[in-house]
Amino acid sequence: MSNFKKHIPFLAAVLMVVLGLGISIYQKNAQPEQYKKIYIDAFDTVTQIIGYAESEEIFSEQANTINQALIYYNDLYDIYSIREGVNNLRTINYNAGKEPVKVEQEIIDLLKFSINLYDKTNGQTNIALGSVLKLWHNYRNYGIDNPSEAALPSLEELQEAANHCDIHNIIIDEEASTVYLNDPEMSLDVGSIGKGYAVQKVAEYARELGYNNMVISVGGNISVIGPKPDDSLWKFGVQNPDLESEQASVASVNLVDTCLVTSGDYQRYYTVDGVDYCHIIDPDTLMPADYCKSVTVITPDSGEADALSTAVFCMPYEEGLAFINTYENAEAMWVLEDGSIQYSSNFKSYLAN
Repeated sequence: MSNFKKHIPFLAAVLMVVLGLGISIYQKNAQPEQYKKIYIDAFDTVTQIIGYAESEEIFSEQANTINQALIYYNDLYDIYSIREGVNNLRTINYNAGKEPVKVEQEIIDLLKFSINLYDKTNGQTNIALGSVLKLWHNYRNYGIDNPSEAALPSLEELQEAANHCDIHNIIIDEEASTVYLNDPEMSLDVGSIGKGYAVQKVAEYARELGYNNMVISVGGNISVIGPKPDDSLWKFGVQNPDLESEQASVASVNLVDTCLVTSGDYQRYYTVDGVDYCHIIDPDTLMPADYCKSVTVITPDSGEADALSTAVFCMPYEEGLAFINTYENAEAMWVLEDGSIQYSSNFKSYLAN
């Protein structure tokens, strides 16, 4: 997070002063207490930060520092809004086929990470799918606002949009710090990876500042930093995709120094002729994926967890299972259409008693 540090260098210094003052007024054997802060500033979702500190004031400073870092990444990875003084992904999309855009290193790093995950997932996670996703986004929003007129994009529209989704048309010049889309009809959409990647980078930043015994959850993208102060593990419920069920979660898992992300059909969808169509689009069919109700992935890197949960959600269960079982340091849990639950080879080792 080198550029983030440039933008708000005083935060860490101020925090260290506050930490020093806070600690000095407590006895050496004082036990830290658990605190939680909730924000709604980043990635169009709820951020929860849970951790332990000697005082609420100290924890608030830590949580606010983390939230400011998330806002910084949110502004860079925004595809919808102009951010004053910032060239973000919207700027890159606007200049597609026109000219290269000078950007911060965090954007270049995200794009390189995403291209790597595109290769690892055989194209199932593709940040260059923006033209197809934009089409579905427009139809979904119209259908939600006008339920009686809700419709699906035509196959012809989808195929035409898919002609502009070649990830190799992202031209990165690291020496000049520029990004250029070599197709005027192309657009980037990092919804499948950007939030998880940002959570990972912010968690790494938190570790650099010496934070420990903490959980960062951004819209369900969970990153766990250290155990609890007594060395016990953190326990989390996995969301039940059946929102009408009295059972809020379908499993509980114990985590430490790792990440959890769930992709599901219950988060964003719209209804056409009595059928629900979710927001996760299968790049092979160009239609909303419908192989399962949800996929939960646990892996040390939140960006990878985000990308893998999306990729596996777009695969038939048997194919996704084979993929995850050969992917290093990743485990997955599926809730299938009939409500049954399946696990990858070692996922059960995370299940809480």
